[in-house]
Amino acid sequence: MVAIIDYDAGNLKSVQKALAFLGEDSVITRDPDVILGADKVILPGVGAFGDAMENLNNLGLVSVIREVAQRQIPFLGICLGLQLLFESSEESPGAEGLGILKGKILRIPDQEGLKIPHIGWNSLHLENNGRLFAGLPENSYVYFVHSYYLQAAEEQIVKASTEYSAHIHASVEQGNIFACQFHPEKSGAVGLQILRNFCNV
Repeated sequence: MVAIIDYDAGNLKSVQKALAFLGEDSVITRDPDVILGADKVILPGVGAFGDAMENLNNLGLVSVIREVAQRQIPFLGICLGLQLLFESSEESPGAEGLGILKGKILRIPDQEGLKIPHIGWNSLHLENNGRLFAGLPENSYVYFVHSYYLQAAEEQIVKASTEYSAHIHASVEQGNIFACQFHPEKSGAVGLQILRNFCNV
């Protein structure tokens, strides 16, 4: 069973639909016992970093997510869910992230001819043998929607990167923690393979 964490940050149904297509049972929940009893946990999300952290704190889910990490339950952060795993974001100065991984969330720099937010398909450069990308070719295309991006402190946790006005760390992996800045649930066959790989960890 996959627990999809509900903290009023949207995008839950499309993740659940993609998992159902793969034949995976999932539940959208904010119940700590259900989350900690799940085989896998997904933290999706769209919206602002500070608001999201406030919601997680108010719902008592910050300690639950940290416990998921400690118990080595496979965990996948998607989009905002990736950003929240880190310490802080330029989007919400003063707001503290989960701090499970080390790195900075920065605003995508303005560049002539490029729109922000970055919305659309970009190819991935795969590196460091990420388990999410098993069976996928270099330069696979995935779908992004974001104005802020990750600069991870440790290069070895970066499993995929892309270029859009900056060198963007698009996916990371450390132990049982996985995260994607892009939306695998909206990335066609490539995204489904990424979700399948996560479910098979």
